[in-house]
Amino acid sequence: MIGKTFKTMLGGKELSIETGKLAKLVSGSVTVRYGDTMLLVTAQASDTQSKLDFLPLTVEFEERHYAVGKIPGSFHRREGRPGEKAILSARITDRQIRPLFPKGYRHETQVIITVLSADGQNAPDVLGPIGASAALSISDIPWAGPTACVRVGQVDGQYVVNPTAEQLSRSRMDLVVAGTKDAVMMVECGAQTVSEEELVGAIEFAHAEMQGVIALIEQMRSEVGHEKFNFMEEVGPTHDYVPEMTEKLRAAGLKDALLTRGKKERGVRTKEVRSKVIAEYVPDPEAEGAAELTATLKNVYSKVEKQMLRQLILDDDLRADGRSSKTVRPIWIEARPLPMAHGSAIFTRGETQVLGVTTLGTERDEILIDDLTEETGDRFLLHYNFPPYSTGEVKRMGGQSRREVGHGNLAKRAIRAVLPSFEEFPYTIRVVGEVLESNGSSSMATVCAGTLSLMDAGVPIKAPVAGVAMGLVMEGEKYRVLTDILGMEDALGDMDFKVCGSAEGVTALQMDIKVGGITPAIMREALHQAREGRLHILGKMAEVLAAPRPELSPTAPRIETMKINPELIGKVIGPGGKQVRELEAMGAQVTIEEDGTIRIFTNDGAAAAAVRARIQEVTQEAKVGAEYDGTVVKIAAFGAFVNLFPGQDGMLHISQMSEERINSVEDVLKLGDKLRVKIANIDDRGKIDLVRPELEGKVAPRTPREGGGRDGGGRGSDRGDRGPRGDRGDRGPRSDRGFSDRGGSDRGERTDRPPREHREERAERPASTDSGEWRSAQPPFPDRAPAAPREAQEAEGKQFAPAPPLSDTE
Repeated sequence: MIGKTFKTMLGGKELSIETGKLAKLVSGSVTVRYGDTMLLVTAQASDTQSKLDFLPLTVEFEERHYAVGKIPGSFHRREGRPGEKAILSARITDRQIRPLFPKGYRHETQVIITVLSADGQNAPDVLGPIGASAALSISDIPWAGPTACVRVGQVDGQYVVNPTAEQLSRSRMDLVVAGTKDAVMMVECGAQTVSEEELVGAIEFAHAEMQGVIALIEQMRSEVGHEKFNFMEEVGPTHDYVPEMTEKLRAAGLKDALLTRGKKERGVRTKEVRSKVIAEYVPDPEAEGAAELTATLKNVYSKVEKQMLRQLILDDDLRADGRSSKTVRPIWIEARPLPMAHGSAIFTRGETQVLGVTTLGTERDEILIDDLTEETGDRFLLHYNFPPYSTGEVKRMGGQSRREVGHGNLAKRAIRAVLPSFEEFPYTIRVVGEVLESNGSSSMATVCAGTLSLMDAGVPIKAPVAGVAMGLVMEGEKYRVLTDILGMEDALGDMDFKVCGSAEGVTALQMDIKVGGITPAIMREALHQAREGRLHILGKMAEVLAAPRPELSPTAPRIETMKINPELIGKVIGPGGKQVRELEAMGAQVTIEEDGTIRIFTNDGAAAAAVRARIQEVTQEAKVGAEYDGTVVKIAAFGAFVNLFPGQDGMLHISQMSEERINSVEDVLKLGDKLRVKIANIDDRGKIDLVRPELEGKVAPRTPREGGGRDGGGRGSDRGDRGPRGDRGDRGPRSDRGFSDRGGSDRGERTDRPPREHREERAERPASTDSGEWRSAQPPFPDRAPAAPREAQEAEGKQFAPAPPLSDTE
């Protein structure tokens, strides 16, 4: 048997992990299956240590469209660069496994997650981290796992593990939690304003549910795992200098330099201290070995600086910029700094500054999402831009980085929870966060700036939302939670915990841990401290904009909504879209939905009114009793046809034109005449009978037509002044006109017609010019020989079919 499979239950469904069957040349390879969703996850490390000063770990999440039976929609019909969903899925795995690599580990390591099958109900994003944990655990790569990852929803008040797509659509939260046997490693959540206690409860529930998966991976490691390769951190002479250099730096005033307010000023002073101490060790920078020693001493300085800052926080509750652990940096806000944007705001907190800009568009501006889920559109876009000048650096600018995608998604989830529905506010909304300065919490500043720009544009959000980044410094049992962390505190601390929400509760959060994990007690403390900071920030925002502006921004476009009968949509579209193009040529965009909802989008009020009026014209529906000012467009012997509105005519019978009997329609009306008419009847074919309102009660009403007969002429039920067929003078009904039942084979002879031979003679008479009785003086087919008499043909055995019914003219 090829391969070995390990199974456990997770959320009431079987989770299986198979190894030894696929991709056997890689260090660690597993196939994860949950329902009909399957992933291949591989882990491989390079043989040699790199010279990089950071962990060179890459995680790739490969979506294959064949997993859902689709051909990619790109020009080349193959998968290209990963989409936003794939990037976010890769980040979930990366953030879970990265902290557990050994300190100083520098082997290039790659984890590749390939989606082989996706059933549309069990999301592959939380299966990827499980596969990565299993692949790393059984590989020869040094790694302190295993870990596991689960999604938790809250459906009908109950927590649900790995909810299906249908359950998730009804859930109040979408929480992803990863952890080890003893602690939580990573949390990511979007929620519909839930309390901090609900979140802690959900995280504890998730941690308990993942234990079965962790035990399964431990079993795999013990049964099929490889021995880890020897890893030796390149220590060098760094540690030899730490004690001595620590004292020299203290004596040189490093503590005072670290407590300098202002990022630039602090950088200048600390650099001066570092240079002064290094000069004592390296008096001649040009001497042999001076460069190597200088690099070593700089590394020593970084370690001493980090340890000194951590000690200040733990012992003295004192941070680099002089704040205490619970203090938020100074805030200033400006609303509508951009005159032509639909909505804009600048949010500045300390040395972090973000320009938020809101733009409103039509549903045509929604983004198409074409991944392994059903093809859908998103009418809310949030883009986070992090240019190099925001940190005072020079870097190559290219496409959006994975960090930008992740930070933007977090801000998007935070704000989406308070947006109005599309029915309430039928716009596509785009929010852009331009990071102008960054010294910590730029994603949280984007939440604040984005919210303010939405309110400035007049978007009726349910409540203002703010965000704050929390940090953690932990040494053994001693720890301190930090509010509104600086960039350097993010680097030297043990946690980056971002919490967003309104005054009522949390709408999004994201937590990354750099240590082995944190306990629920620490997480609960961090959430409550974050709430205090969030309320402080919301208060500052309310001083500038307490609620959305009552009217849309003057520069924002307007959308008018109207409803028509869905059966009339074709009239608005027109043949080949001709009518819609004519409407949009009037200065507005027009969108039409299947239920008959029409939206008119324009900056020009006059254009919107004109388009609305035109649509109302072409979609009017005639109703009995309605009156119109019509125009005579056709005259017949029996009446006049009157145009009521574009595309709809009615017939005014001659008997309804005057109190007195008239001989000709032209005695009363002529083409182009305008007159007031009223709809008296609409038959089952939509034909309309009109009357003149001023003559009602003065002329006898006509009998409504039945059976959908045509107006005028032909064989309709209304035949001018001849009256109905049943009353045609002395002719009587057909059954009394001298011939037998038409359906039989014996027609008999008509008594009111001359014998056949006389008719043959009469056919030779010239056609009459004043009668329709004779149509031609020549036989119908003069080039054919005359037919033999019927009696002679019958004598020869020829069979004759029954004659067809006679026409009215016969």
